[in-house]
Amino acid sequence: MLVLELNDVVKGFGERILFRLDHLKVYSGERIGIVGLNGSGKTTLLKIMAGLLASDQGNVKQYGQTAYIAQLDDSPPAEVDPVLARQFRVSAVDSGAMSGGEKTRQKIAAALSENSQILFADEPTANLDEKGIRLLEERLAAFPGAMILVSHDRELLDALCDRIIELESGAMRMYQGNYSSYQAQKAAQLERQEFEYGQYLREKRKLEAAAEDRRQRAQTMRKTPARMGNSEARLHKMGNQKAKANLDKAVKAMESRLEQLELKERPKAPAQMKLDLAAADIHSKVLIQGKGVCQTFGEKVLFNRADFTVFNGRRTAVIGPNGSGKTTLLSMILYGHPGITVSSSLKIGYFRQDMSILTPEKTLLANVLETSAYDENFVRLTLARLLFKGDAVYKAAGMLSGGERVRVCLARILLSDVNMLILDEPTNYLDIPSLEAVEGVLAEYPGNLLFVSHDRRFVNKVATDLLLIQDQGIRQFPGNYAQYQETLSRSRKNQPEADPAARLVLEHRLSELVSRLAAPGKKDNAVQLDREYREVLAQLKQLR
Repeated sequence: MLVLELNDVVKGFGERILFRLDHLKVYSGERIGIVGLNGSGKTTLLKIMAGLLASDQGNVKQYGQTAYIAQLDDSPPAEVDPVLARQFRVSAVDSGAMSGGEKTRQKIAAALSENSQILFADEPTANLDEKGIRLLEERLAAFPGAMILVSHDRELLDALCDRIIELESGAMRMYQGNYSSYQAQKAAQLERQEFEYGQYLREKRKLEAAAEDRRQRAQTMRKTPARMGNSEARLHKMGNQKAKANLDKAVKAMESRLEQLELKERPKAPAQMKLDLAAADIHSKVLIQGKGVCQTFGEKVLFNRADFTVFNGRRTAVIGPNGSGKTTLLSMILYGHPGITVSSSLKIGYFRQDMSILTPEKTLLANVLETSAYDENFVRLTLARLLFKGDAVYKAAGMLSGGERVRVCLARILLSDVNMLILDEPTNYLDIPSLEAVEGVLAEYPGNLLFVSHDRRFVNKVATDLLLIQDQGIRQFPGNYAQYQETLSRSRKNQPEADPAARLVLEHRLSELVSRLAAPGKKDNAVQLDREYREVLAQLKQLR
């Protein structure tokens, strides 16, 4: 069933055309992801589709009710289904004192409560922890209508999408399949463009060389020798003129073929540069060690006799739910804690979420050179690897977007005289190309790295070890995120098979409790029902 149709849609800012979309039809059950650089118009297109923003030209037709999950909207949702609120671990009403992750989960629950035919989602994984992202993924996969989303979470785009819209240089291109399929198609497209460009250059050079050869031959035609008689001279001259005419004709034919040759632009292949950063000169095997670490935040206990170790030569990711103490742990390492020992050989470069290390009036190049242990050529090379090329390095830091500031801060810290990086959410504000550029640089970093990130693919590609914050403790895992998930999966498979009858009884009871909580009777005790709901839910989780 057709639920959304766009025709001849154009949107611009001033004299700049942001994007042009000729025609698009969306049917119920389709899952479409929108990707592109920061500033390419992804959120603008999403709002035009949702009817929240007018286009300059064209028309948008919706055939059904819509719901919209906004990225930067702190207004409380109108209504949240109590069952969905419980699943997303949030209040059905705005409490006025929620974290960023709780606000995001409440917005998602509210949008799914509307029983719409079309769901629009703008960066729905923002501020969500791993558990929240997995729950979101499950709920969106089960959504029966059409869904269109903007996201930098490549795992989410892979899991959900069957089409990808790319916005690039004002044009919209459609690709069938998920994000990985889109990447494969882009790579094949680039390979084809490089092949066609190579053929074009070879043919052009061949024709130019042939034309030049015939010009030279025409210019060096032998003159009539002085000792030759008049009749012989006339015959010689006629022969030369005929040969020269043939050569001139051949030159014109080749010039005509050159003019008719279809012009091929050189494809813009991403630059592949390896950074020869100095390796960390640390001889200690253990860099940071925590023993019996305790920490509270107000009345909340974050760590209770937690132990952990950060080893030399490793890239360690800190993983945990929202509010579990990930950023607090980084601060305790940086600023000291009685239970934490830090090697005296460490020189730490710290990336914080507020990005306050840049001087706004200085250029981004000057900001990086200010603390760099490398020369300007190497700094420029690093900035180019992080997508700042040519004159872009002279842009004032105060004029940078959020994603650009992240990349400059990372370059500044990376090139400073440090042997360990501690990064708190370095992927925030980054579009996918920027994220992949940062990912590539950090994966090659020869020093030590300790970082917090909710981006699953980023963690998987960069991390060699994990610190998992669970139940007020810290668990170590020697491997990346995919290996950890595989270990969990094997562990679940090795558990004894649950009794189907017991599971059925618990599921029936859970359904009954959900109904009574959604519409409690006069004799129902809401507190007691909620307590039993949580107990039954915990029992079901153990059986699964």
